[in-house]
Amino acid sequence: MAKPGPISAKPLSVLLSDVFSDAYAKQGFAARELVTRWAEIAGPEIARHSEPLKIQWPRPVEGQPQEPATLVLRVEGPAALEIQHASNTLLERVNRFFGWSAVGRLALRQAPLSRRERPGVPDAPDPKSVAKVAETLSAVEDEELRAALARLGASIKRN
Repeated sequence: MAKPGPISAKPLSVLLSDVFSDAYAKQGFAARELVTRWAEIAGPEIARHSEPLKIQWPRPVEGQPQEPATLVLRVEGPAALEIQHASNTLLERVNRFFGWSAVGRLALRQAPLSRRERPGVPDAPDPKSVAKVAETLSAVEDEELRAALARLGASIKRN
């Protein structure tokens, strides 16, 4: 009886990247980074109350330069006014992310956000437990790797 071959597991993100790329492309996003990195692009305060829905590109007119797109944001009700006042800054940040003037205006849609609140950043593990785990890692030669593994081990033990 033949032994089965080695298992070649692929990360879920690799398997689903085409699915997500198609879904984002239907909403006008050339890349999903605008959605996944929204907090970095918009800033934490704006990102807490908004999320990008789609990018609407105007139809090209032959012989005319391409007009900038409209970024449609879903915004929580009371924050819409604040985000509207910050729209110039937000447009600069989005265009800096793209590297060119891709977006010329914002359109706000007031609605509840689709995502749930993410849990807060966990506290750093106790230094004593990190040191205790680090003692068991003497076989690891790389100092930075040993420190990272010690923190990981202490975090796992804590939970």
